[in-house]
Amino acid sequence: MKTVKTGTVKSKIKRGDQVVFIAGKEYNRYDSAGKRQPYRGRVIEVDARNGKVRVEGAAIVKRHKKPVPQLNQEGGIIENEGWVSLSNVAIVDPESGKPTRVKIEVKDGKKVRVAKSGKVIPEPEVFGKKEPKKEKDTEE
Repeated sequence: MKTVKTGTVKSKIKRGDQVVFIAGKEYNRYDSAGKRQPYRGRVIEVDARNGKVRVEGAAIVKRHKKPVPQLNQEGGIIENEGWVSLSNVAIVDPESGKPTRVKIEVKDGKKVRVAKSGKVIPEPEVFGKKEPKKEKDTEE
């Protein structure tokens, strides 16, 4: 019987990061001049436990969906981004704009992501990011 791993799994790629494909189908995209241009996009979702990411506009899959009149859901062919392996994408270096590896360092008491060039990768601005809970001041 397979044992299930528990605990937190962390990934160096976060939702909202700008990434470029370094392998796979999206790596071999060609522009109108016939030159290979690996696809670049923002990360929509990260599944660190399975080592997968969803990138905006990449790995489009089509799903055939039946209509459900009771729930007012339309049917048809729906296109969504598919899951891609973490090993097929790399974060874009903020300095050079090329794919880079990331390491985590402690600077000023905080953990930050650092590119190979030594430049700190800023935390991505993400829509719907959860704010830390504020302490309620109870006055008696």
